[in-house]
Amino acid sequence: VDETKVRTAGQTGFLDTNGNPSPAEMGPILLGTNEPDMYGSCMGGMMGTCVAPCSLNANDTNANDCPVCDLYAVPGTQQPNSIGECNCWESSNPTGAGFWSVSSTNCAGISQPLPNLWTDYPACGDDVISMWRQTAAIAASKGYTYLSTPLAAVSMDYLRTFVEKACTGCSDISCGCPTHVGWHFYAQDCRPEATGGYDQFQAKLNATASIMEAFPNIQGAILNEVGMLNCAIDTPSSPCVPNGPTQVYPAEDQPNHTCPSTAELPNGLGSFIEHLLEMIVATTTSDGRQVVKSISWFNENGKGGTYNLRLFDDDGSVNQLGQAYISACQKWASAAGGIVV
Repeated sequence: VDETKVRTAGQTGFLDTNGNPSPAEMGPILLGTNEPDMYGSCMGGMMGTCVAPCSLNANDTNANDCPVCDLYAVPGTQQPNSIGECNCWESSNPTGAGFWSVSSTNCAGISQPLPNLWTDYPACGDDVISMWRQTAAIAASKGYTYLSTPLAAVSMDYLRTFVEKACTGCSDISCGCPTHVGWHFYAQDCRPEATGGYDQFQAKLNATASIMEAFPNIQGAILNEVGMLNCAIDTPSSPCVPNGPTQVYPAEDQPNHTCPSTAELPNGLGSFIEHLLEMIVATTTSDGRQVVKSISWFNENGKGGTYNLRLFDDDGSVNQLGQAYISACQKWASAAGGIVV
């Protein structure tokens, strides 16, 4: 990481991306990189179809045609080249870091090493851990007191291996041992029970508890993205193609592009939120520690292949989903003292 771009923890008045002073205060936690454990997709017009950046020849020119993906185009209105590649750096960005290559000696020549880093590219993995330790040292010097793992999309085994490697010979953030694991969770097609979403969520909670028991310095999990994907995917790591042909509840056919009231979700997405928080409250380590320390709902409308997940109406008032979120989170906070965003 570029040290000059790491803001000091606790700082106020720092410049935002538009160069204006921000009224916010930098928190004391540095989160790891986003979704390195899956290839992901370029977002926008090629969501779900562009799954890699364009290949380069030896002279760094495109080996194939390289269509530019537009972040603001409707998914499905643009197409990548014949091998699923596109220009995802000029006018768009991918869902996560697994989309990209890694610039280091032992990662050279590997197009997308991160998703299979620990199993297929151990030398590249050593480079990644070395660079991680440098980043952690910068964070500690800038006043950060908490550090998360990379934010996994799918694989808890990926996180466990990361913790094992980062905490070898190290027990604090200054040398790279994180204080929290970080992961995301999305169910799909408004069918969290039928598609196994709830089972996957419980498996992630259980895996977190196991990591906490093996590494007592890990204080719990930060779930910084939780929501519902507007797609039907074969495996958790498959690309999300919004409004796909095999979906039961494509967002484009639903009022307000959100989940309808069904037997699984009688209160729509409100029922989904309520059940997830009940599962969180019920899951602890063997010595009674709460597994989840923080949760953030993905409060967006259709971004990244999601349904309309907004908690507020256009006029700024809290909507029905927002009310359900408040109620469920208050119950969790009362039971476990969690931090809810």
